[in-house]
Amino acid sequence: MGQSMRDIKRSIKAKEDIRKTTKALKLVSAAKLRRAQEQAQAARPYAEKLRDVIINIAQSTTNANHPMLVSRPIKKTGYLIITSDRGQAGGYNSNLLRMLVSALSKRHQSKDEYVIFVIGRKGRDFLRKRNYPVINEVTGLSDSPTFADVKEIAEQAVRFYAEEKFDELYLLYNEFVNPVVQRPTEKRLLPLAGDDLAGSSQTGKTVYEYEPSQEEVLSTLLPSYAEALIYSALLDGKASEHAARMNAMSNATDNATEMIESLKLQFNRARQAAITQEIAEIVGGAAALE
Repeated sequence: MGQSMRDIKRSIKAKEDIRKTTKALKLVSAAKLRRAQEQAQAARPYAEKLRDVIINIAQSTTNANHPMLVSRPIKKTGYLIITSDRGQAGGYNSNLLRMLVSALSKRHQSKDEYVIFVIGRKGRDFLRKRNYPVINEVTGLSDSPTFADVKEIAEQAVRFYAEEKFDELYLLYNEFVNPVVQRPTEKRLLPLAGDDLAGSSQTGKTVYEYEPSQEEVLSTLLPSYAEALIYSALLDGKASEHAARMNAMSNATDNATEMIESLKLQFNRARQAAITQEIAEIVGGAAALE
């Protein structure tokens, strides 16, 4: 009985150490989440202003036939997926990767029909282990990434579309809804057609003058806009990652607390049983001496 009680005490101590760690990680993730939200919000006005200018040009000229605005027959597809470098974030990566695998199986008959760009070690390892056609990757990003960190892969993805190495580009990331909800999202990034550039509240309210011409300005702004969307999705994904990790650590802390309470109850019962047995032995011994 004594050995059993010692085992329970060791288990309680181990769970308390785990609870201290998960609680600390929760607080760290909460602080990082606040910074990530601020960074994501700060990046949105730039992309929105680019979008307004592009809409203005597209609606004011009859020669807005840039390849990024025109759909073409789909022979090959590109995917850019944004995952995390570290785990301990619940279903943050697994849900997104499951969405990608499902989309690939539905749309394509073979791996020759698509290529994948991946941001994040978790996604890279998952896809390479299963021999998916990953043509570029970025890992080791900080918790507050800059555009320079993903500039190369964003430019390559947009350039490959312009060079017709594939005919559409999808962006997959976790959309930050609120600290509790992070939604795996797939968006068609290229071509920018249909509703992609519709419905700007600023269209028609601002008059722009373009040098040297509207078409040349458009050809410069469209790649920049697509790259800005990738960076914005990365910041959204970072906020989602910190929120998911905060929630996962919160759940782990709660679970550890429940286990500690259960073990303490088990320990108290074992101690009570041991005391009862000792009293019974003393009474029995006293009775035998009479």
